[in-house]
Amino acid sequence: MREGMRIASGSSRWALAGGAIVMLIAVTLAATNALEPLDRAALDAQFAALRAIGPRAVATDVVIVGIDEDTVKRLPEPVSLWHPHFSRFLHATAAGGAAAVGLDVVFPDRSYDAIVPGYDKQLLLGIVAARRAAPLMLARTVDPQGEARALYPLFVAAAGADAVAYAMLPIDSDGVVRRFDERLGAAGETVPTLAGELARRMGAPRRSGLIDFSLGAPFDYVPLHRVLSLHEAGDTAALQQLFSGKPVLLGGVFKFEDRLGVPVKLARWDQDSVTVPGVVLHAQAVRNLLNGGFIAEAPRWMSVALCVLLAGVWWLATTVRRAVVVIVVGTLVIAAGSTALLARGRHVPPSPAVAALVLAAVTRSAREAALGMRERLKLRRAFSGYVSPGVMDDILTGEIPAELGGVNRFVCALFSDIRGYTTRSEGMSPQEIVAFLNSYFEQVVNVIHARGGTVVTFMGDGIMAVFGAPKALDNPCAEAFAAARGLLEYVQDFNAKARASGIAPIDIGVGLHAGDAVVGHVGSSSRHDYTAIGDVINVASRLEGVTKEVGYRLVYSGIVAQALAPGVAHTHLGFQQIKGHTPVEAYGFEKVG
Repeated sequence: MREGMRIASGSSRWALAGGAIVMLIAVTLAATNALEPLDRAALDAQFAALRAIGPRAVATDVVIVGIDEDTVKRLPEPVSLWHPHFSRFLHATAAGGAAAVGLDVVFPDRSYDAIVPGYDKQLLLGIVAARRAAPLMLARTVDPQGEARALYPLFVAAAGADAVAYAMLPIDSDGVVRRFDERLGAAGETVPTLAGELARRMGAPRRSGLIDFSLGAPFDYVPLHRVLSLHEAGDTAALQQLFSGKPVLLGGVFKFEDRLGVPVKLARWDQDSVTVPGVVLHAQAVRNLLNGGFIAEAPRWMSVALCVLLAGVWWLATTVRRAVVVIVVGTLVIAAGSTALLARGRHVPPSPAVAALVLAAVTRSAREAALGMRERLKLRRAFSGYVSPGVMDDILTGEIPAELGGVNRFVCALFSDIRGYTTRSEGMSPQEIVAFLNSYFEQVVNVIHARGGTVVTFMGDGIMAVFGAPKALDNPCAEAFAAARGLLEYVQDFNAKARASGIAPIDIGVGLHAGDAVVGHVGSSSRHDYTAIGDVINVASRLEGVTKEVGYRLVYSGIVAQALAPGVAHTHLGFQQIKGHTPVEAYGFEKVG
């Protein structure tokens, strides 16, 4: 009792220690960025799922005016000399009633009047017209060294000193834009951004957070050359239909220039690409700012607390089956819950929670499996010599119930006995008798096990076995017959060696009969055997005794004979009288002498 208590106490201590270790690892995963790549992949999948369900509607959307290849073909001058075209575009936005205008294009850093007189003035007039009509923002970019590119001072003065902002967004290490944050300075200081300043000018507060890519349908764009055509035609109604009350962003939409990675397909005209033009991402950021803001990231302590909670799965996943159920159901619940929160503007990374769940479930089930395996190996080493392999396997796997009782099975029973063993043993010491029987049964048992049979018991120099239980066999009779022939062949080899050594040969008799029997545990709750009971067992034993009378080493019933393949050279012995039973049709194999 005390020993059992000590074992249980030690097991409990190990369980507590294991749970604490899993909890510590889970907390470490949640408190660090170790799972950041998985978090990103999960976030992208969640946005894709939300967009598949249906993008959230927006109250105020953004219009993208795109500079595409067709526009470049239609406008003859180099882009650096598009002052008149940009001016007409700005006049068009003013005429169309745009709520704000952002120019995601590189404006010149010097005057071009020396090249084409009057160019500066045309662009200045367009800037002034647009500024008077609505907030106007000019984009500032940086060179490869990270230095801000200068803009021509007259253009800055015309737009206003606070009308210049950086066309920049934070990019994750995998090249994908997922968040909006204006802390983009060299030392982490806040800088004005194109999207942030446009939203601020329209009355929306500037905030940081994850960009909600489930917000709004994929963007279309209006080609710049179309806007210019409408302006030249004086079609104010069409311009108002395009721009009225909406922020407008002008930028390049080329296939291979100024492109950034995105989690979802944002450009309707380019659904096959994993990147979009920068102006599209600026537009999505403005769309967020004007329609409720960005997605807030849950504080780190929330993930830590969730991981601590899920690490408690350690005490539930005590089997592999439970672990699988816990992992599958838990992962689905975590994914669904995290996605639902994301749709409501809160991001709780699912990866640490899933990792804690999987870690706890796998390690606990693996620990229990290892302990179970060790226990089974211990049992196999201790008891494998007491029962046949089939019985041992079914005991360890639980196929054979521990309680008393049995099941009805069709089996073929085999009885074998050594002829004249009593006389032979009279001249042997007890040690010699045991050594002889062990040597004999070593080979006999191997032959029976090789054919799928189960040794039920040893009876002095005899042995009883059944075929078909607990291991099911396609043809128990054929396997039992093959095992019986194997025993006869073994005896022949044994006798050949015995004669060469001057030892008296042995002879055996084997009886076979097939039918239904009850197989299982028989005895008391404190001591029982795995055995087979039924008329089939009694008849097989009696047929083994008949071998002495009919002069055949192997005698089997008609039921067994019918189950054998054609061509077996056996002899029909007619109906044999057996004690306590009606006559049994018998066949003989291998006549004595």
